[in-house]
Amino acid sequence: MGNDIMNNGEYTIRRTSMPVRIIMTTIASFIMALNIKTFVRTGGLIPGGASGLTILIQEVAQSFLGIALPYTLINVAINAFPVYIGFRYIGKRFTMLSCYVIVLTGILADLIPYSPVTRDILLISVFGGLINGAAISLCLLMDATSGGTDFISIYLSEKRGIDSFNLTLIINGVIILTAGLLFGWDKALYSIIFQYASTAAIRTLYRKYQQATLFIVTTMPDEVCMEISRLSNHAATILEGEGSYEHREKSVVYSVVSNAEAGSIVREVKKTDPAAFVNVLKTERVIGRFYQRPED
Repeated sequence: MGNDIMNNGEYTIRRTSMPVRIIMTTIASFIMALNIKTFVRTGGLIPGGASGLTILIQEVAQSFLGIALPYTLINVAINAFPVYIGFRYIGKRFTMLSCYVIVLTGILADLIPYSPVTRDILLISVFGGLINGAAISLCLLMDATSGGTDFISIYLSEKRGIDSFNLTLIINGVIILTAGLLFGWDKALYSIIFQYASTAAIRTLYRKYQQATLFIVTTMPDEVCMEISRLSNHAATILEGEGSYEHREKSVVYSVVSNAEAGSIVREVKKTDPAAFVNVLKTERVIGRFYQRPED
């Protein structure tokens, strides 16, 4: 299978081929499962999301009922409703690949033997979180997800234009709070460090749902707008102005684009107009029509 192409005027998107996506998500699933059986289990941590809730249920069943529940069974059951959201509102191939990640991660987490790397709880929290975030980011870059709150986050971000960070934080907070009440606050606090490191890694490596505002001072506004449209499918607003030093007429091109697209746009704008002055700002929130590449 070659790369999928979606045309919208002059705008073309090339998706990663499905065989590559399967290989990379398989690697990500193995990393997540290995991380669970090394760092997470060794530190007795309860990470956020569906995996954290799964581990919490396992710990409750083992500690209070003496029952050893398989990771796969619980994780699949927890992900049933998020998967429905994925099929219904996000994309079928995206959700199918995510289901592959969910099931494979669960099976590997049940099969991989417990093998601690270090027993230093702080090292476990920091590096375990970074590894977890890197694996989740790899899934997201391949247009898949590790399940759970990721489905809800993508739905809210893509379909509703809502920053889902606070909702995800609340869900994870409830899971960690429950773990603290049942198993001790030290492990809960270290779980917060784990989750923070994981979130920091994801925000660094995966930037699709973050936006950047571009202010471009140029004498070639039409050409700059064409480059923005070609690379991001976003329109721009041209503001007429005057340079205070030379008192020459100049235009300011204003546009909001995906943070992941901002770098390539700036490079092409500088090729189009080497004298352009570009200011890139972090955008906190966008209200109104903002194009997002749909999941497949």
